[in-house]
Amino acid sequence: MTKKNFLVLGAFLGWFAVITQFILMMNNRVASVPETIVRFFSFFTILTNLIVAVYYTIHWLQKPTSLLFRLQKPGILSAITLYIAVVGLVYHIVLRSIWSPVGIQKLVDELLHSIIPVFTLVYWFLYEKHTETSWKSIPSWLLYPLFYLAFILIRGSISNFYPYPFVNVTELGLQKVLINSSVLVFVFLSIAIGLVACSKLLTKKVPHI
Repeated sequence: MTKKNFLVLGAFLGWFAVITQFILMMNNRVASVPETIVRFFSFFTILTNLIVAVYYTIHWLQKPTSLLFRLQKPGILSAITLYIAVVGLVYHIVLRSIWSPVGIQKLVDELLHSIIPVFTLVYWFLYEKHTETSWKSIPSWLLYPLFYLAFILIRGSISNFYPYPFVNVTELGLQKVLINSSVLVFVFLSIAIGLVACSKLLTKKVPHI
C-alpha cells in the first residue's frame, strides 16, 4: 500500500467512525441537543480520532495551508500516535468490560478503539521521520492530555458529567480521581518514551528511514 493509499484510507476510517458515532449519540441522547454535542466532544476518544482524521485528510489533500505546515513539523505524527495508542490501550484494559455494543455501534467502537489505533501505529512505523524524533519533544506532547484532564474535571464539577468512570469525582472522590489521573499521565509518559526509543532504534537499524 502506498503512502497516499494509507492517507486516503485513514481519512475515510476516521471520518466515518467519528461522524457515525455522533449520529448514534444524537439518536440515543439522554440530554438536550446542545448538551449532547458538548458531551460528545468531551470524550478523549472522539477528540483524538478527530485529530487523526484531520491529520490524514490534510496530508492526503496536501493543501498549502498553515495547518499543513504545523502538521509536518517533526514529532507531530509521533504525538498523534501517542494519543491514539493510549485511546486503544485504556479502552481495552479499563473500559471494554463495562459495556457490550452491538450492530453498527460495535463496528464504530472497534474502529475508534482498535482499528484506527493499530492503523496509525503502522503508519507511524512506516512514515514517521524517525531521525527527527527527539526526547525533548515529550513534554510538549503531554500538554494536550493535561489540558483535556483539566477541562473535564472543571466542567464535571459544574455539569456533573464525567466522560469516563475513572475520572468521576462524584462517585470516586477527588483523591481517587487524582490518583487515577496520575497513573494515566504515567502511561502517556511511558508510551511517549517508548515511541522515541523505537524511533532511535529504527534509525540505527534502518538508516534510510
